[in-house]
Amino acid sequence: MANTFKNYTSSSIGTTGVEVYRVPLNVTSILIGCNLANTSTSQITVSLEAAGVYVVKDAPIPAGSSLSVLDGKVILEEGNTVVVTSSAALSTDALLSVLEQS
Repeated sequence: MANTFKNYTSSSIGTTGVEVYRVPLNVTSILIGCNLANTSTSQITVSLEAAGVYVVKDAPIPAGSSLSVLDGKVILEEGNTVVVTSSAALSTDALLSVLEQS
């Protein structure tokens, strides 16, 4: 079984959910880190869904700040997605750290 550490990023996320990560075929993934940055000049709220459920919903991030979303690890199976949504247009950058096992 191969273990590969990877980062996935997305910038300028807005009010429409953006799929930042989808688990590839024949892979199990462990989401080990997730940082969301507010790139706007006003406070925003952000939500992150993993495998169709909220990890965080409408969490506030002050202007120019960031939020580390995970306290622990999240196991994701083939086809699961990680989706990020912001309360303001083009206001959030996301960085996911993932361990993929194939």
